[in-house]
Amino acid sequence: MAENELEKRFAVVYSKFKLHFYQETFARFQNREASLTTVEAFAMEAIYALGSPTVKEFADFMRVSSSNAAYKIASLVRKGYVEKVQSEEDGREYHLMPTQKYLDYYNISSDYMRTVMGRLRERLTPDQLDGLSDLLKMMSDLMTEVALPGEGEGAEGDE
Repeated sequence: MAENELEKRFAVVYSKFKLHFYQETFARFQNREASLTTVEAFAMEAIYALGSPTVKEFADFMRVSSSNAAYKIASLVRKGYVEKVQSEEDGREYHLMPTQKYLDYYNISSDYMRTVMGRLRERLTPDQLDGLSDLLKMMSDLMTEVALPGEGEGAEGDE
């Protein structure tokens, strides 16, 4: 397969996942169920993926100042998408925890991912599924710019 064709096919799959998410999100906006701005949605996705980071960890990851991060987080707390939970180890730190309201919002994209993965399970042989799993792990390993908590320890992508 030509190198350019591979990039095109990957871009199509990536775009379809994004566009499905946007379709569902806009439908919820019409029903006034969603109240996140685009930047807040990105912030929540990062908080969720980072696995209850502290405010400082979130700010460092997003490459923003602590005050900018605190401002965004305060808005997310007011809207009910995140809560700050005091650290048991260090009472001065607070961890950011997505609320059920956010998890319901997040399920828009994760439900579609599960649907597509179910279709693949129905269509591929066990050996093909193992090969796909190996390929996805390799892709994740090559994405060295972004490390998720627990990678390599049975994390989300290793299910």
